[in-house]
Amino acid sequence: MNQVIVSGTVKPAFESVKALFEKNLHRYLEDNAQLCIYVDDQCVVDLWGSANGDTDFTGDSLINVFSSGKSLESIGMAWLVSEGLLDYDAKVITYWPEFGDAGKADLTVADIMRHEAGLAALNQTLNPRDLHRDKLQANHIGAIIESHPLYYRSSDAADRREYHALTRGWIINEIFRRVDPQRRTLGTFLEQNIKNPLKADVMIGVPPEDLGRITKLKPVGLKQHLQLSMHPMKSRRKTHHNFMQLAARLTGFVLRNRRTMGLKRPVPFEGMQSINAFNEPSIALGETPSANAHCSARGLAKLGSAMAMGGVTGGHQVINASAWQALHDRPIQRDMGMNTAFTQGGVALFGPPPTPVSAIDRGLNNGREGFFGWMGLGGSIFQWHPNLKIAFAFVPTSLHVLDFVNERGKTLQAEVLRCLKP
Repeated sequence: MNQVIVSGTVKPAFESVKALFEKNLHRYLEDNAQLCIYVDDQCVVDLWGSANGDTDFTGDSLINVFSSGKSLESIGMAWLVSEGLLDYDAKVITYWPEFGDAGKADLTVADIMRHEAGLAALNQTLNPRDLHRDKLQANHIGAIIESHPLYYRSSDAADRREYHALTRGWIINEIFRRVDPQRRTLGTFLEQNIKNPLKADVMIGVPPEDLGRITKLKPVGLKQHLQLSMHPMKSRRKTHHNFMQLAARLTGFVLRNRRTMGLKRPVPFEGMQSINAFNEPSIALGETPSANAHCSARGLAKLGSAMAMGGVTGGHQVINASAWQALHDRPIQRDMGMNTAFTQGGVALFGPPPTPVSAIDRGLNNGREGFFGWMGLGGSIFQWHPNLKIAFAFVPTSLHVLDFVNERGKTLQAEVLRCLKP
């Protein structure tokens, strides 16, 4: 039997969320996890748990949240809009003239934010050291992006959305440090404008003194995930999906990405052999905002509450009202291996999927209607619901990579919505 430990607090009317959180730790192939939820700018759920009796894991432990960091990028860029320094419709070369080389002169900031920049992967492998702040300031990454050519999977302008899994953050970081009056990186901005004033642990580039607070990720192997999905009894299956559900999502994902899956692209980092490379300190110290933010669920939810409340939390303004509106404005629905509606500010709006409906589109959207934000590889979710004033952050260390749109965490979102029904 797993030695499941759950700690933390819940407000009255949200006890069922705690019960489900604990049940999932027993049921799924979990390791450690955090869950924090705000409603009406009040913390109503603050839980952390271990499925293996790890008493060192707490609500303040730091975990790599992978692509949930993309929403941190978006909030950073929205701050520039709030300060009157950035326009989403402006061409990137307005702020970074050298970016226009190799056919990129017409790309707008919104193109970058919506994953439509034609730079979904770089044509060379990076040294992780070049992503440390001193090297970023020396333009080591900027120079690579400046000379990099475009690649689109189609000549159709409406078919240019391709997931910029790592590159979006690298590009945004270069734009940000050129526009910011202090020439800061995104990581420094987060530390000074978010982490310190809000007392919220959200980091891009972990300081050496905080490396010991990181709880390592534990990826579930693909073979193991498939085997576990085959168990006929739901109560004993350690994955959210059964094999047939998983196969439907996997087949759809492969078919919709077949034009790019055959491309031979270099590994992102020197020496990288598996996803476990993201546990290495050399990568944690660097700034890969789209895939390497280290946060606690508490920190994400606190910041998410500001986004749910129009840009302000606890009396502290993160962005002004007009920038908040711009961040959430003009969602455009396009295919990216799944149908996504990204706003000009780079956050996804979840809602009824378009027809015809695929399994992965239903999984992405159903039960998240009205939420904005995104999610991270294998499990993390960082989203907010402005209409219901909800901020939601789920951060596990067990990575279920085949759960493409993080539906095991979505069960907790659904329970929160049930708790709020009149």
